Amino acid sequence: MQTSSQIQTSSVPVTVFTGFLGSGKTTIILSLLPRVPKGYKLCLLKNEFGDIKVDSSLAQSSDLAVQEMLNGCLCCVLVGQMKLALIELKDKYNPDRIIIETSGSAFPAPIAWQIREMKNEGFTLDSIITVVDCINFRGYEDTSYTAKMQAQYTDIILLNKHELVSEHELDTVIDHINELNTDTPKIKCEGKNGVSPDLIFGIDTKLFDLAAKFSELIDPKISNHHQNEIDLIQIIMSRQPYSLISPFTKKNFEAFLESLSNNDIYRLKGFIWLTQEHNKEEASQLYIVNHAFGRYTLTPIQRSLNSCDDEPILIKITIMGMDLKMHLQQIKAGLCINDEQITLHLADHN
Repeated sequence: MQTSSQIQTSSVPVTVFTGFLGSGKTTIILSLLPRVPKGYKLCLLKNEFGDIKVDSSLAQSSDLAVQEMLNGCLCCVLVGQMKLALIELKDKYNPDRIIIETSGSAFPAPIAWQIREMKNEGFTLDSIITVVDCINFRGYEDTSYTAKMQAQYTDIILLNKHELVSEHELDTVIDHINELNTDTPKIKCEGKNGVSPDLIFGIDTKLFDLAAKFSELIDPKISNHHQNEIDLIQIIMSRQPYSLISPFTKKNFEAFLESLSNNDIYRLKGFIWLTQEHNKEEASQLYIVNHAFGRYTLTPIQRSLNSCDDEPILIKITIMGMDLKMHLQQIKAGLCINDEQITLHLADHN
């Protein structure tokens, strides 16, 4: 791999990561950082539902430059904006490689096609990588058309969380994937170590060649698919000015997360201020909450509550899933929110 210290005369390779909500794309991407050669510069263009820049905060402690595109999907609503974002990353950071992490319900063809069109701007589509959540794949493959497309049109399928299922269940998942895509290599991730960059960089994909017309790559089923497949709840609660104590304890919030439906609630992510149970007089701590299909992490961020740079926000969370209207009262009660603090976008599942 050529380092950024060398004179770059070739195009910047672009690796596209797809995979359904909560499959573990961000974790795998971040795990690549310590495994690339010293001086090898990676940039991440991250696409996300809602308007919460969670992953930029997660990457602050790394050397990864992150740019997030919010409130839409790169394969349809934001496809025209991706070109400008890639050029900005290239001009600003002069990277050795750009990684695109799509939203959880993105079809790769329009993204790949636009990257191929940017050859004269100095970009090359290297590979399309699909991350499969071995715990939950069989649950969402029947409800998400684009999840099937992600598994079908890819250079490599990464089997994530395979160590958390039985050998029989893993064989069943692979059988289901093989029904969609027999020939594509399927690689087991190495737990938190993700996967070696040597396995996924330098593929030089032939998928979605420009010989195909853009119109031929667009299936009518993916038109506004992010609105048709996924329900979305956005929650914002402001804190009292200069208040150092959050009404939410870490213990109670964890109990709320554990009470959520694993079947209908695919993803919950955002920020929340929490107070420790044992000492409610201490100033609260800001956490990144990352919840997927019943598994979650709470990552503390080292910021003081009275910092002048912080938004006056107590909770800022996005919840994604199916039939979320059924869980609305539970969510309101668990987070002590009212109608003014919640925005509900229901998908048309027809």
